[in-house]
Amino acid sequence: MTRRSRLHALTGVAALLLLLAGLVSARPAHAAGPSYVALGDSYSSGVGTRSYIGDGTSCQRSTLAYPWLIAAAKGYTLTFKACSGAKVSTVTSSQLSALSTGTRYVTISVGGNDAGFSSVLTECAQPGWASNCDGRIDTARAYITNTLPGSLATLYASIRAKAPNAKVVVVGYPRIFNGEDCNAATFFSPAEETRLNQMADLINSKISAQAAAKGFTFANPTSRFVGHAVCDSPEWLNGLSNPVSDSYHPNKAGQASGYVPLVSPLLV
Repeated sequence: MTRRSRLHALTGVAALLLLLAGLVSARPAHAAGPSYVALGDSYSSGVGTRSYIGDGTSCQRSTLAYPWLIAAAKGYTLTFKACSGAKVSTVTSSQLSALSTGTRYVTISVGGNDAGFSSVLTECAQPGWASNCDGRIDTARAYITNTLPGSLATLYASIRAKAPNAKVVVVGYPRIFNGEDCNAATFFSPAEETRLNQMADLINSKISAQAAAKGFTFANPTSRFVGHAVCDSPEWLNGLSNPVSDSYHPNKAGQASGYVPLVSPLLV
């Protein structure tokens, strides 16, 4: 091969390499999955699963919670803002900043802490002679009926304004009890358990109505948890637990078998 032929050959190879480099650089980068923001309280953060992320907060977020499990299964990019103890005001002040016009999916559970559900359970768990269970339930029901709907309407309007393109799924609360009390340190009567379950039904009805008014989808867990309440076998909800904060929350099975099959089909 002559010197000129070798030069032509090298030039051709160089051109081919440049062309291939251009093709490689023109390929799109691996796109992140659709943006999914999980808002709300302990039922969404994963309290009760007994395994929490060390993220420097007291939110008790878990990789066993339904938002994490759904995001992992679907390849969504999760922004996990749900936090133990969150009320409507907490979501408004410290969680909504995660939303944007690019948010594709949103889930939220909130309202139970506003109604004081934890304090109601604490009161009703005591012996009848030492507690005012019915009074606490009456107070909570009044709040759920008269005050909570307006708070939710304002919150849901803010979610829609900040995430106008998102599919929003509002997640409700299960009935906790099955009519018996198998925990040695609690004293729920069958009548009290019935009223507490009715309280869960009431808050779900108010949440559902406000969600529908904003065009959001409501995910009602009531039927999925039938047969899996506290004292059922298997339980998907913890009874009185150590630590106490895990009490009366969905356990690992409750999140994976209760909430995931309920919520996941709606996030499409």
